[in-house]
Amino acid sequence: MSDRYIIEVGSQQAGIVVRGPEGYRFFAASQRFQQLEGRIFRNAREAERAAARLLEAA
Repeated sequence: MSDRYIIEVGSQQAGIVVRGPEGYRFFAASQRFQQLEGRIFRNAREAERAAARLLEAA
């Protein structure tokens, strides 16, 4: 199991998540996903879903 994942939504890179003791911390790749910066997720898939929801809302 990896400690880091790139999160992409469609063809856009949303950011990366890095596993730590509390979960996966999100680091935004662009301003569009800045709202997720620093959030902790249980897994990379959860972070990907959050990024997709954010993109749909825009």
